[in-house]
Amino acid sequence: MKGNYNIAVLDMNAGQPNEGMRCITTLMGDFLTQDGVKGRYDIFEVRNGQELPDLNEYDIFVSSGGPGSPLKTGAEWEIKYFGFLDSILSHNLSNAQKKHAFLICHSFQLACLHWDVARVTKRRSTSFGIFPIYKTKSGEQEVLFKDLNDPFYAVDSRDYQVVGPKEWKLDTLDGKVLCREKIRPNVPLERAVMAIRFSNEIFGVQFHPEADAEGMLRYFGKEEKRNQIVKRHGKKKYLEMITQLDDKAKIWKTNKTLIPTFLKLAAEAIDSQKLQTV
Repeated sequence: MKGNYNIAVLDMNAGQPNEGMRCITTLMGDFLTQDGVKGRYDIFEVRNGQELPDLNEYDIFVSSGGPGSPLKTGAEWEIKYFGFLDSILSHNLSNAQKKHAFLICHSFQLACLHWDVARVTKRRSTSFGIFPIYKTKSGEQEVLFKDLNDPFYAVDSRDYQVVGPKEWKLDTLDGKVLCREKIRPNVPLERAVMAIRFSNEIFGVQFHPEADAEGMLRYFGKEEKRNQIVKRHGKKKYLEMITQLDDKAKIWKTNKTLIPTFLKLAAEAIDSQKLQTV
């Protein structure tokens, strides 16, 4: 990587404070301070501010998770966001210099709905904690997962789920279902989809690969947050999460692998495409 890369971070949190954006911006900063790497990242407040990046000004887009329902409401920000997603697809179909996007949780659900590649439904209960994520056959071949175990572990926090993927629609985009949630032998429900490669340049996950163990330990160690988790999910769940956060083979590895690998490969593709167009 020896280039200049402008990154747009799309904040989907609707003004609510969260750890996800801190984690994302830390990863962007780490990438941009590597030897030979130049550029910047800018943050766009999508839901409250109705801000979206100029496609021509940025090479890489990272769209965050966020609170609330992902189901379509017709809100102005939503219509603009869907148009933005379509503009990336359209650009990549007709230009040699591609744009690269990574969609997290809420953004992932919105993309699945908008492109109609799967259903998004409300879960019977909230999924909250650190869980194993299982690769599909396609996921076993996915370059972004090459250095992750099967299963690997990630933070999961959602009231909705992506189910019933429409494989034929994904095929039209050259897309693939890459991961599913943990196996629940006593629950007769379809396992939710946890990651999809929508196209060669657009990747999405249901979980939170940005979560870092050190920051999460600090965050969950705060009395107010600890009490909130214990009240909602029980003391056992809280203690289980704290133990898993301390395990280097779990979210620490996912944090150090998935988004950094996406950024590295996106940068290498951009460099290669620039050379080809010279």
